[in-house]
Amino acid sequence: MHTRPFGQTGLTVSALGFGAGHIGSPEMSEDDAGTLLNLAVDLGVTFIDTARGYGLSEERIGRHLAHRRGDFVLATKCGYGIDGVEDWTPACVTAGIDAALRRLNTDYIDVMLFHSCPRHVLERPGLIEALEAAVQAGKVRVTGYSGENEDLAYALATERFGAIECSVNPFDLRTLDTLVREAAARGVGVIAKRPLGNAPWRFADRPHGNYAEEYWLRMKTMGFDSAPLAWDEFALRFSAFAEGVGTAIAGTGNAANLRRNVAIVEAGPPPGELVRSLRAAFTAHGAGWTGQV
Repeated sequence: MHTRPFGQTGLTVSALGFGAGHIGSPEMSEDDAGTLLNLAVDLGVTFIDTARGYGLSEERIGRHLAHRRGDFVLATKCGYGIDGVEDWTPACVTAGIDAALRRLNTDYIDVMLFHSCPRHVLERPGLIEALEAAVQAGKVRVTGYSGENEDLAYALATERFGAIECSVNPFDLRTLDTLVREAAARGVGVIAKRPLGNAPWRFADRPHGNYAEEYWLRMKTMGFDSAPLAWDEFALRFSAFAEGVGTAIAGTGNAANLRRNVAIVEAGPPPGELVRSLRAAFTAHGAGWTGQV
């Protein structure tokens, strides 16, 4: 597995990260969750992204990976979801970090992200300071922000976040060519989410109401063909090796899919002619396309 520095944070991350949303499903057995988590780390996928909103995910990571905490870099989110505490307040940030530490069975969290909160929320007095206080206390190593477009631009402009998370895939290049480039130049670590673009190629017809609908429309409009590579292979290699990206997080609840994702990324960047063709298609059609939250 390819590894690289995560900006100037001092962390080293795998080019392929593990999105731990599927791990939180109650439909997955405890044994299967533990097996998959350990397999990911064994295969060199040493960046794990989770959140309180992912069901049992944090608890299961704490149960099954605490014994090898030094083997992986861990990111989660805070700012909301604490009973009896108003969302997006300094008190909620602090309580959320402490709760995440307990669930994850760890003394520290490598990257703690504010998840998709708009600019007017980030501007609340004491909010960012509460996250920075957790760094000073040794509970968090790197402050992070997850979001898109103008909100992400504002977060980056504050120069108070050491990491960002945003959508990067063949159908979502606007942020890659602007804010990701800026972040990398500043030494900010970049986490690429949705590297497969929600796999819109799965659908022969427009998937109305599906998470992949917007990307399906973009894919059809662009008319780009990933051949000779399969769509998932091209998308994942493109996103993981896009300039400025530290790690690209792909989620799965299936060991075979995990092994396939690892093999794809281990193959390295996609052919340059395919990347140039993709970029030409996006430039021709994507003038009004913004990053998908």
